[in-house]
Amino acid sequence: MELIDAGQKELLQPPDVEEFRRWIRENKSPVLRDKVMDEHEAVKRFIKDGDYIGIELYGTVRCPMSIVREIVRQGKKRLRLAGQGLLEIDFLVAAGLVDAMDITYVGYEVLGLSNILRRAAESGKVKLVEWSNGALSWRFKAAAMGVPFLPVRSMLGSDTLKYSSAKVVKDPFTGIPVTLLPALILDVGIIHVHRADKYGNAQIDGISGFAFEMARASKRLIISTEELIPTEEIQRYPERTIIPWFLVDAVVVAPFGSHPGEMCYRYERDQEHLLEFLKAAETEETTQQYLQKYVYGPRNHQEYLDLIGRDRLEALQRANKGR
Repeated sequence: MELIDAGQKELLQPPDVEEFRRWIRENKSPVLRDKVMDEHEAVKRFIKDGDYIGIELYGTVRCPMSIVREIVRQGKKRLRLAGQGLLEIDFLVAAGLVDAMDITYVGYEVLGLSNILRRAAESGKVKLVEWSNGALSWRFKAAAMGVPFLPVRSMLGSDTLKYSSAKVVKDPFTGIPVTLLPALILDVGIIHVHRADKYGNAQIDGISGFAFEMARASKRLIISTEELIPTEEIQRYPERTIIPWFLVDAVVVAPFGSHPGEMCYRYERDQEHLLEFLKAAETEETTQQYLQKYVYGPRNHQEYLDLIGRDRLEALQRANKGR
């Protein structure tokens, strides 16, 4: 194929789909086994310094914040991120754990952009490579398919291409230009779900984002779940299982695991807490004060929920039911 154009940025996670396939064959077992553990064990066992990680969510919906806070507590270093999220990026960047990121958009919609990421980008502390939202999700799809790239028309005619590491070629069938998006293979994927059984069969209600693709693009996969249900319930509605057990390495039970984000049909976003966080994020000093209170202070997810308070959490549930 004739190369027409190419992005100028470094490819942070070069795709080696044959090595990925080999790794899956040698390290993933189809044996049904209990994978339930707490956040501390899951992060300690499956996330290593220097890993490339992806966290699946949609804005503040289903953000696996209980896992993110534990990553910060354990101080995993030199991480690289698939930066399509929001809260989790700010937390990890603010804690100084991120070296580089494939980024789409990090913004709080009408509440503004991320002050934490802005400081990191302007200071050069975090290396950024840009992609469209569609491009990043299609990169996961390529990895899930076991192919080194996917041809698309995304980013053509925009400066996003210039700041990416994609390539543009002439399609050998039609002669039109197409963008080649390299497969994005994750060392670790992290996904929060509505329910799962002890083996890792997981279901999501409402918007599923790209959980299907990310789960299949990950060498190691941690899922956190609002509730643990019997396998018999999973088997009753098999079509609802978006993530099957053989992809999963750890199952972490985390009710209100998305707080201060929301969970479709379960609880609303905690707007009051989110505004508290964004106010703290205005300066480095107040950001660290926030982390000290809500991340480093609580020893685990349950202590974090105790800090937020049962009354507040139940109010978020009632607000969701009132819709």
